[in-house]
Amino acid sequence: MENQSKFDAESLMLDAKKAILEEQHRRFQDLQAAGMWPEAMQQLQVTLGCAADLLKDSVSLLEKAVEKRNLNSPPKQTLLPPPDDESAK
Repeated sequence: MENQSKFDAESLMLDAKKAILEEQHRRFQDLQAAGMWPEAMQQLQVTLGCAADLLKDSVSLLEKAVEKRNLNSPPKQTLLPPPDDESAK
């Protein structure tokens, strides 16, 4: 149950970061539409930083979920035969 609570907390954090990113993007678009290019470029840097942070955290959460799934499921047998080892001949 503790793992589910941690997952829920991480998911909420991602939702919050997504909302922040959306707000930063909206600000950039408003500045761009107003022709305030220097301010828009500064805002773009902030927006891209938020996007990078969200992406990094999303990948981290996805990696944890895959790792947990792999630990909880039996190993799968491959349907393909092993490759021929030409160096053994």
